[in-house]
Amino acid sequence: MTEAGVTLMINLMVACFGLLIGSFLNVVIYRLPRDLSIVRPGSRCQSCEAPIRAWQNIPVLSYLFLRGKCAKCHAKISLRYPVVELLTAVLFVAVFQKFGIHWLTFFRDLPFVALLIAITFIDLDHRLILDEFSLGGLFLGLLTAHWVPGFGLISSVMGAVAGFSFFYGFAWLYERMTGRSGLGGGDVKFLAMLGAFIGIEGVLTTIFISSVAGSIIGITWAKWSNRTSSQADAQGETSQDVLKVAIPYGPFLVIGALYYYLLGDLLWLPFTIPT
Repeated sequence: MTEAGVTLMINLMVACFGLLIGSFLNVVIYRLPRDLSIVRPGSRCQSCEAPIRAWQNIPVLSYLFLRGKCAKCHAKISLRYPVVELLTAVLFVAVFQKFGIHWLTFFRDLPFVALLIAITFIDLDHRLILDEFSLGGLFLGLLTAHWVPGFGLISSVMGAVAGFSFFYGFAWLYERMTGRSGLGGGDVKFLAMLGAFIGIEGVLTTIFISSVAGSIIGITWAKWSNRTSSQADAQGETSQDVLKVAIPYGPFLVIGALYYYLLGDLLWLPFTIPT
């Protein structure tokens, strides 16, 4: 078999593995925030609670075969399920393209990406970043940092401290100035976790990208939801209240972190002074 054929086969195997992990992440995303066991009972329809058979639980393919409906009650199955599975597969392949076959890929990089996916969709649903993920990820990042070439434990610790300190300081200052809580404790601990994986430079990149993306999407969302100033005035709100739309910040942090983790410092290359 040619080298290209071997590479293609490996990528297909990684993609299949990602689909399976994505299927498991769907269970985690739905059950963990609701304090439900991720082991028992087995997968079942959320509408009629009919058990889902093995052939109905094949990532992506079962959704297509069932046309997005439960086989028993025909209730619609959320499109999120195949989206999470496909997203996990794509990101797993991207991780292998970046880091190759190495024990750290399996024990650091892939778990990191899986955590980011779970955190994103749980935060979108519940405006919540679970400590099991942020603190568990922080521990994993620090534990494995020593073996990362060109990184190391010191860089990991400094990144975690920088991430925590920046957001904690910002949240404290915002609350002192406005009397309102600007960031949740979950965001603070999550950025500390990210710092343990991507270091200080990665934290700065993540904050920059997430801030820009969050601002653009936040304003767009406020306008798209038709909460204009005229409608707000009619409801007794002020124009400032229009922009107070509850949008979770965790997904934007994930976007910034993934950008840096997979692409490196490309964002800063135009500003690099040649030596």
